[in-house]
Amino acid sequence: MRARRRSSGDQLSLSFLDCICCGFGAIILLLVLTKIGEPRALEQAREDLQALVARLEQELHEIRGETDVLNRDLTSRQEQLSEERVRIARLRGDLTRISGEYAASQDRSEVSEIVEGRLLAAQQELSEEMKRLQAQQRELPGRRDTTVGGIPVDSEFIVFIIDTSGSMQRYAWNAVQRKMSQTLDAYPRVKGIQVMNDMGQYMFSRYAGKWIPDTPARRRAILRMLSGWQPFSNSSPVEGIERAIRTFAAPDKKISLYVLGDEFTGDSISEVVREVDWLNAPDATGQRPVRIHAIGFPVMFGPIGAPERTGVRFGTLMRLLCERNGGTFVALNSTLS
Repeated sequence: MRARRRSSGDQLSLSFLDCICCGFGAIILLLVLTKIGEPRALEQAREDLQALVARLEQELHEIRGETDVLNRDLTSRQEQLSEERVRIARLRGDLTRISGEYAASQDRSEVSEIVEGRLLAAQQELSEEMKRLQAQQRELPGRRDTTVGGIPVDSEFIVFIIDTSGSMQRYAWNAVQRKMSQTLDAYPRVKGIQVMNDMGQYMFSRYAGKWIPDTPARRRAILRMLSGWQPFSNSSPVEGIERAIRTFAAPDKKISLYVLGDEFTGDSISEVVREVDWLNAPDATGQRPVRIHAIGFPVMFGPIGAPERTGVRFGTLMRLLCERNGGTFVALNSTLS
């Protein structure tokens, strides 16, 4: 049988099919190669990303550490700045006070002198022990009289109530220290001393509710502590007075209480007087357990521009308390005295 020859059309169809098959094969080969290389690329990208994250976290920790250091340094600088501002404010206040007092002294034709030591009241009977001590002191050669300004020094225990408010600290603190030293000098020897601020806070917490032994070293420590003592104050001596009477009043002790301040910011003077009358009630002989004295500093009447009302109320209150409790109120006309 004679073989049949292919036509040109059949050859064209076969060639087309060959091309199509080769093309599909190439595509399949590319897909196979791509799938083989893709996991390796993904793994490399993951490792690079993890390394980048670790580096960024390390940089973040370093930045946070530097931030903490800078914040601490900033806080320290702010505290130093605040202290410097407070110091500048105090210096400005001192300058204003001194300038005002100098100007006022220039205008006065005569400056009245304050009798040193007019801090104690009369009419208090001496205990037998104090009589004996004073008799011995008078017998010593060259010994000064046991009175100050003609007023007998006869208390065995003394309590100081000191206003530690900003006005006192800025304008009268040097005078407060002088009056404290003068008062202590007026008592050559006592059985006990105590120092509180107008809020009733003790200068020495370990002696809270107890008497501080009277020794030269203790007196020096009190004056040294006073120079920088700045507890909170509400500019009212009532809390300190009441706490001192409640804590230390005793029928067998001769106690004098000294209030050093410049203003009274409480609500009612009469209520304070009634409360102190109740706390410091007289005995059968009419004597009260605690004698109250006061020294008023003229801060509210000086050139600082402060309202005088609280200063007047302090003077009124302390005159009443001193009069009713056997003491003396001394109103200073200058913080330089």
